[in-house]
Amino acid sequence: MIPALCAWHIVPAQQPAADDLPGQLQGVLRYRICQYEGTTLKTAQTFQQDRVQAAGGDWRLQVNKRVLPDGATDIQAACRLEKGNARQCALSISLDFARWSPQHYVLVPASVYNGNRYRAIGEGYNPDYPRDMYYNPQVPLTISNNPRLSIQTGEPSTIALQTGNAATPAICFFSPQEKKGFILLTTQQTSLGNSGLTITENAAKDSCSLSISAPAVRRLAPGFGDFHASGDRAPDWKAGDEVTMHFRTYVFDAEDIPALLRRLMQVRKALSGPNAPRNILPMSKLLQCATDICRQNFIEVKAGAYYRPENNDDFQLGWVSGMINTFPMLALNDAKERQRVARELDFVTAKLQGKSGYFYGGITADGKLRPEKMHPAFPELQAMVRKNGDVLFWLMKHLLLLKAQGYGRMIRPEWEQAAKRLAAAFAATWEKHGEFGQFIAPATGDIAVYNSTAGAIVPAGMIMASRYFHVTAWTTMAKDASAFYYRRDVEKQGLTGGDCGDISHDANSESAFGLLESLMAVYHYTGEQRWLHMAETQAALCATWVLSYDPVFPSGSAIGRLQCHMAGAVWASIQNKHAAPGICTSSGDALFKLFRATGHRQYADLLRDIQHAHAEAVNMPGHLTTHNLTGSSMERIQPGDAEGKESIGNFINTRNSWTETAGMLMALEVPGIYINTDKKEVYTFDHVVTEIIATEKSSMVIAITNPTAYDASVSLLAENNRQAAAPLPYTAFVKWPHVRAGAGQTVKVRVTAAGIAIIP
Repeated sequence: MIPALCAWHIVPAQQPAADDLPGQLQGVLRYRICQYEGTTLKTAQTFQQDRVQAAGGDWRLQVNKRVLPDGATDIQAACRLEKGNARQCALSISLDFARWSPQHYVLVPASVYNGNRYRAIGEGYNPDYPRDMYYNPQVPLTISNNPRLSIQTGEPSTIALQTGNAATPAICFFSPQEKKGFILLTTQQTSLGNSGLTITENAAKDSCSLSISAPAVRRLAPGFGDFHASGDRAPDWKAGDEVTMHFRTYVFDAEDIPALLRRLMQVRKALSGPNAPRNILPMSKLLQCATDICRQNFIEVKAGAYYRPENNDDFQLGWVSGMINTFPMLALNDAKERQRVARELDFVTAKLQGKSGYFYGGITADGKLRPEKMHPAFPELQAMVRKNGDVLFWLMKHLLLLKAQGYGRMIRPEWEQAAKRLAAAFAATWEKHGEFGQFIAPATGDIAVYNSTAGAIVPAGMIMASRYFHVTAWTTMAKDASAFYYRRDVEKQGLTGGDCGDISHDANSESAFGLLESLMAVYHYTGEQRWLHMAETQAALCATWVLSYDPVFPSGSAIGRLQCHMAGAVWASIQNKHAAPGICTSSGDALFKLFRATGHRQYADLLRDIQHAHAEAVNMPGHLTTHNLTGSSMERIQPGDAEGKESIGNFINTRNSWTETAGMLMALEVPGIYINTDKKEVYTFDHVVTEIIATEKSSMVIAITNPTAYDASVSLLAENNRQAAAPLPYTAFVKWPHVRAGAGQTVKVRVTAAGIAIIP
């Protein structure tokens, strides 16, 4: 039974939501016993007060409620079978809303954005585009066959999920008519396993029911762009059996979708509580292992010389680390790797740039260009806009890094010319179309497939190129493009998507983090506060893709056996229903810069979670994940059953270059320890423990303890308020000092804004 809590009040089992949902949302809270035959609902009996006779038994319900200081309503509902036996029964708790509209924005983190109320195509992973999506400026946002609310009035629609399908177990909506936001948080599990999350609209779309159930009983489970029999089953009950469900509701004034996103970021851990990141792998050790793998993957083939970005010898540009994994190798400041990086840049700029200035997306080892998202009616080779955005952004970062390292004379005119031609191509596309599209034809520069947020990271590359090449018009274009994507996609639709090579226009995490990168880049170069405000909303959207708690995995699964703490794993897309160790493909340092600019720790916490979840997936002695190379990782962290129940919690025995690249970038671009000497504050990202020993007017003494089994070299960024007010250069990490702490050792350092000193 529920433990006694003096702050709780027992309330009737059925009550008008006016008690729980203040405002004008007009919801009714219902508790029901649902009996199933397999996954078919047979009966549903609603509790009247605290009793009901259903499914051959007498049931009792005790509801304990309290109103929290932040206005949330926290409820625990304990359901007990008092007499009899009942087959295949579940407890369902529903919030029924009568004043509903298809204009409501509906969100389930990492699964449903804007109700997924869009045109859907295909019956599986990465569906082919129909002919009408090509060279069509009016193409609607189109997703794969995912759970969704229907577009058409006159037909009911249902989204049936389980908590393992969500980055945070929550159902949220924004009502534009009432200017209200609503958040329903629940726990991952009860004693009956993962719970269900269900959204059901009536045919007229003027009412909707949001339900949580113990356990989840779905007819179909969503897969990667398709559905399969769920295999769910409600349990049989005997007298004395009981289950307790815990949930929390928030109703608040909200002017727009961004207001809902920002509130969700604030409360997403409120029910689960703070997660507990484990310190198991110093970032310096991760960097050493991952760069060792990358060294081994440098090849010379007919097409050219490069670090392999995949598990074969073909080359794929951008996205999954082609010409991105070169950046940490260049950062090693090793003569041999610097020459290898130069050879790859020669190869990319000579072999992959089309006549228009855009780049093709890949090339085979024997030199044949790789097509992307082709249709037989349109034979022109196409390439991802996202990959071209990556090329511009990362090529500019390579040029800046070479100069910061003192090797500016190594920069080939051909590299600069390639970057300038690509920036000019983007500028021409923007001037002509007012967007960048999703796929382009590098030979002509024409947009082949419009729409999506595939160009999310382009403004970051454009404003960097603008300053590097002194073309002021590109700064204006970068600002206009950033504002366009933010207004159209974030403010109006509450999603960004379409920049992965294996999805349609589906909402995804990579475009969300890409747009955050662009907003912070524009803020970096202009100092205008409005970009910072947009970036805070964008970071909140990014947070919806990140596991907010440490899921319970099956005890016999690989993740379960290793007892991994996976809060911080980043979900891929609404099609690819899995989380991954890191952002594809980024360090997430834009979150650090946002934390530094605002002082809001929630952004640092989000980045720390991502960094620590990554380490949990890295294959190391005594911590085998991929069963592959030491330091390897792969992209599959599976809390849900999209790939079948047997896949939950199990890694795949392979490796992905992009996840390893993301780890290397985090080790480089995020300081291990960040210190503000004026505020006397320390924030620790690396896998060490810090303690402030003493504070003086302009200095601090801190103890750094390394609890891991590996020696650590920890980077420190220490600064005062004046220094923190200035933008952080993209190559700032080159000058960060490092403190060495052996495995199990504690080191004391004196820190000032001017530097650090080891205390013997």
